Amino acid sequence: MKKRTLLFTLLAAISLLMASCGPAAGANTIPIGGIGELTGDIPAVGASFKNAAEMAVKEVNDAGGLDVGGKKYQIQLFIEDNAGKADQSASAATKLITQNNVVAFVGPNASRYAIPASEIAESSKVVMITPWSTNPATTLNKDGSAKKYVFRACFIDPFQGSVVAKFALNQLKATKAAVLYDVASDYNKGIAEFFKQTFEANGGKVVSYESYTTGDKDFTAQLTKIKDTQPDVIFLPNYYNEVPLQVQQAHRLGITVPFLGSDSWGSADLLKLCGADCEGFYFSTHYAADMATPIATKFINDYKAKYNATPDDVAALTYDAFGLLFEALKSAGKVDRQAVRDALAKIPKYEGVTGNMQFKEGSGDPIKSAVIVQIKNGAFTWFANANP
Repeated sequence: MKKRTLLFTLLAAISLLMASCGPAAGANTIPIGGIGELTGDIPAVGASFKNAAEMAVKEVNDAGGLDVGGKKYQIQLFIEDNAGKADQSASAATKLITQNNVVAFVGPNASRYAIPASEIAESSKVVMITPWSTNPATTLNKDGSAKKYVFRACFIDPFQGSVVAKFALNQLKATKAAVLYDVASDYNKGIAEFFKQTFEANGGKVVSYESYTTGDKDFTAQLTKIKDTQPDVIFLPNYYNEVPLQVQQAHRLGITVPFLGSDSWGSADLLKLCGADCEGFYFSTHYAADMATPIATKFINDYKAKYNATPDDVAALTYDAFGLLFEALKSAGKVDRQAVRDALAKIPKYEGVTGNMQFKEGSGDPIKSAVIVQIKNGAFTWFANANP
């Protein structure tokens, strides 16, 4: 851990020294970066990110470019693969800032990769917008103060954890809950804690609170302990590639209570891997394709036409993140890192695919709603809205 911290510190120092060069926009181009999990542990997330990023940029360029200060610019997109690693996320951010001289960058997505990249962005005074990282630490300094250059397009875990806990209490009438989470992941650990706090503060009891480590495949011991406590529901704030194994092993042990999840469930790969084992379960997420606004409907139709797939929440949030960045560039009126940051911090309201977003100076976290989705007939189906 100390070696990683030292590496991030060195990368941040290099970035800060070189960031003063600013974006090297050509006469008619604006360089923008992207960092995604194209390979590694969650490649489906990276694929959705890359698809939506390229689609957002292509739409702007095909329409004649982005109008900034009365001049049309083409967007030049540089996408880096962090390979599902924290150190490569930091390295990718450094490369985009110092070699590609981007005016800003979008991503990474998972919190465990977004947090190290955010340190580079903040020290370099370059805007970073993460589409999918919900951990509060992404937009906060170590002393708890808000980072000035790091933003997100999604809600944060305290809100999401509260939404799921209250849903379990009020909708499912649960009084006892169990939690199984990855203790080595900032995202999983954080949202598990927020769920527990809210569930117990509102009269429920978390009767079993079990953990595992990233990469584990056998959850029998933890699930056996959970079964013995006889919970009404089990909360799994874990990634789409882990949940199927956990649910299937639980069913083999004779556990039949409902499972609840978080936005990390939202990949179509979950449906393929889990099948009927996940039928009827619920999770919180950022939007539901079957309850789309006109803006979302257009995005969904365009995405389907281009990629022959329904966009998941990562794709929708990535598209919104680029939309926010384009809006900030237009408002800034010039291709300048500081001007873009200042414009982004003052966007009063942005209507995106995942709903309305509002930023207030002093926080990179948007005020926005969540939805509860149910897995019904093998598909993600809107169940309820949850407002801030």
